[in-house]
Amino acid sequence: MQNLLAGIISSKTRIKLLVKFFFNPETRSYLRELAKEFNLSTNSVREELNQLTRIKLLKSQKNGRNVIYMANEEHPLYPELRSMINKVMGIDQVVEGIVRRLGELEYAFIIDDYAEGKDTGIIDLLLVGDIDQHHLSDLSRKTERYIKRKIRTLVLSDKEYGEFLPELDKRAHLLVWQAEIVAT
Repeated sequence: MQNLLAGIISSKTRIKLLVKFFFNPETRSYLRELAKEFNLSTNSVREELNQLTRIKLLKSQKNGRNVIYMANEEHPLYPELRSMINKVMGIDQVVEGIVRRLGELEYAFIIDDYAEGKDTGIIDLLLVGDIDQHHLSDLSRKTERYIKRKIRTLVLSDKEYGEFLPELDKRAHLLVWQAEIVAT
């Protein structure tokens, strides 16, 4: 992932921060949490946070003794940066390669690490609907080879999804696809 952005952005810490905040716009984090997650000193993370805040790609707000950082969705470059991050993370290929070809799919979510902006090499995908498992397996293998990441899927029926919702609310999740509702 970082190789693709490294030619454009020289700071590995800045790349990690952009992925963290622009992959999932709901992400909120503070300095020490980020330093621990990235296994870096607080000074190196603080320097990049300050730079990204100064150019208004990130916003910050005080929360007690902590300063919470988040993506600035109103920045003119936000849509383009988000799109670039999705391409780098391989999510555009997952959506195009798998989700749109499965049949009676209602929802597709990225869950857990990737939904938090952590590139662990394994994309956890929650699919809701009536899906051909054989077709899913074949598409997943082909997409994995292309994006060089493992795809783990959890397929739920509508009823199972309803029962799973309380658990989903406790986990990081990002809706990446939803079936269009056709008016009759």
